Amino acid sequence: MGDETPQTSSSAQRGGGPALPLATLLEVQDHDTAIDQLVHRRETLPERAELRSIESRLSALDERTKLVRIERDELGSRQSGLEQQIESSKARRGELQKRMFGGQVTAPRELQAMDDEVKHLARHISDLEDRELELMEVLEPLDATLGNAETERVALEEDAARLREQVARSEVSLDSDLSAQRAEREGAAAGVPADLLGRYEQLRKRLGGTGAARLVGSSCSGCHLTLPSMEVDRIRKASPDTVITCDQCGRILVR
Repeated sequence: MGDETPQTSSSAQRGGGPALPLATLLEVQDHDTAIDQLVHRRETLPERAELRSIESRLSALDERTKLVRIERDELGSRQSGLEQQIESSKARRGELQKRMFGGQVTAPRELQAMDDEVKHLARHISDLEDRELELMEVLEPLDATLGNAETERVALEEDAARLREQVARSEVSLDSDLSAQRAEREGAAAGVPADLLGRYEQLRKRLGGTGAARLVGSSCSGCHLTLPSMEVDRIRKASPDTVITCDQCGRILVR
């Protein structure tokens, strides 16, 4: 059998309706339900979930490109080293050829040594250029991968910026609704005796956000279970200001 607690307020409505504190308690419950729904909507905005997905994709993209970039930088450094060696060897070859054909050196043995060095440099330059070409062939797909990744990054960041703007707009609207509901809830709660409000808060916390429910016919609108006919009869015969709880779920029943 449900609990009964006399409500000593003298503000019971005339005509057999619910006592004013109990009716007001239902208003508080309606505002609390609306507040819970708004908070849930704010936390579960579709744009917020989509934004998290995009941020996750950006993070994964960073991880994928990190190793590619490291490899590309390493190979690029090797390519730069080869280019420096090629330029240095070409400069040396040019210097020797200038001396050989400029008449500055006339001794046959020295000219032969210089010619041998020029030929050696030519072979060395050719070998360096072949190695550079091989590196360029390896670098080409890496550069393409990094280029595609950058294109993807730009698109994802544009989507993320758009979604952040949408989330911000939705939050402003929902926060405005929440402020209004909380203000109205505070006003309604002021009309409920402290002991009744405290009891309601405890029930609400324990029963998934609903501490007070209306008796509709013979059913509790909180748990949606049908009360025994004798219990319903007893409830209806109780004085309007008596606080009664559902014997099925324990919520405060307003009839």
